[in-house]
Amino acid sequence: MTTPSTPAAPSGEPGFEPTDAADLVVVGAGIVGLAHALEAAQRGLRVTVLERDRRAVGASIRNFGHVCATAQAGPALDYALFARERWLRLAEKAGFSVQETGTLVVARTPAEQAVLEEFAAERGGDQVRLLTAAGARGLFRLATEEVVGGAHLPLDVRLDPRIAVPALADWLAGQGVQFGWGVHVGGIEPGLVHTAYGPVRAERVVCASGHDVDRLFPRVADEHGVRRCRLHMLEVAPPGGVEIAPAVLTGTSMLRYGGLAAQPSAAAVRAELAAATPELLEVDMNLMLTQRPDGSIVLGDTHHYERTHLPFDEESVTDLVLREGARLLEGELTVRRRWRGIYAHSPLTDFLVAEPHPGTRVVSVTSGIGMTTALGLAPTVLDHLF
Repeated sequence: MTTPSTPAAPSGEPGFEPTDAADLVVVGAGIVGLAHALEAAQRGLRVTVLERDRRAVGASIRNFGHVCATAQAGPALDYALFARERWLRLAEKAGFSVQETGTLVVARTPAEQAVLEEFAAERGGDQVRLLTAAGARGLFRLATEEVVGGAHLPLDVRLDPRIAVPALADWLAGQGVQFGWGVHVGGIEPGLVHTAYGPVRAERVVCASGHDVDRLFPRVADEHGVRRCRLHMLEVAPPGGVEIAPAVLTGTSMLRYGGLAAQPSAAAVRAELAAATPELLEVDMNLMLTQRPDGSIVLGDTHHYERTHLPFDEESVTDLVLREGARLLEGELTVRRRWRGIYAHSPLTDFLVAEPHPGTRVVSVTSGIGMTTALGLAPTVLDHLF
């Protein structure tokens, strides 16, 4: 049995023998790659997925497991709402759990509450339900006296990515998608993917290599200014064994998610943070949390951008996350795990879709919302590719 603390490995043995030419070869078995494999398979296409590791180990399993649909804006909102429905259907088919518990955004200042009021007026009660301080505590009983109000975003869902992503890959394999695990791809040219096991013929290729866009397509990465975003993330013991049903966002989140950041009062929130806790802006903190099925709380995160990161982590940054987490949860926290999150970031677009040559698409969600949007992005990419 898979436990929440141990990511499942996909079924299958090492080694790879390609079948006849595929209609689509997907490079990368993270959620972006799996989303394209799913969409192609549902269209009746022959699909091969190639993944250099023996399991997904990148952004797709290092995240909060938060499908944060409502707080998006523009195309990301459309992709996210579509993806939400697809996650719910896939959970039944592939045998993993999805919690329809929504997101709680807590407001700890009048300016933060003003952002939520503006957001509710824009979106309506079906998407955003304003809460009093007492209402926020009803959903999050650890809410401190600082909390002056909040909003519940009922459409958002949660899942454990360490369980859901391998389960989805296994289910796709059962639907006829061919997987090559531990297969390094060294190059892609029209109609051909070069691997360590030999060439694989393909009519179309989607390269979904996440933050490693520059490995195979450095010019694409250069054109879009792609860097790797490194995150400081923690798993902490739940204070007093508390259960927290929704994902929890804070005022720092109002500066990161498009739907919230677009509200007029978001500027006042940024000014408050700059005056009171500028160190949070310096590390680009998004203080938020979700709870694992075993009760552990995933807490984070900070954002640091480089093409190539040094391998050394500053403990002072982790201390900052713990300080703010203790303030949010009102108590000393016990760390169970810590890790680096990672995703591709571009200052030019949230969704990198490039055509380096005919029949090939390079696809990367370059804004840290792959779990939220990939299942909605893939149909659009394949509409154009085919």
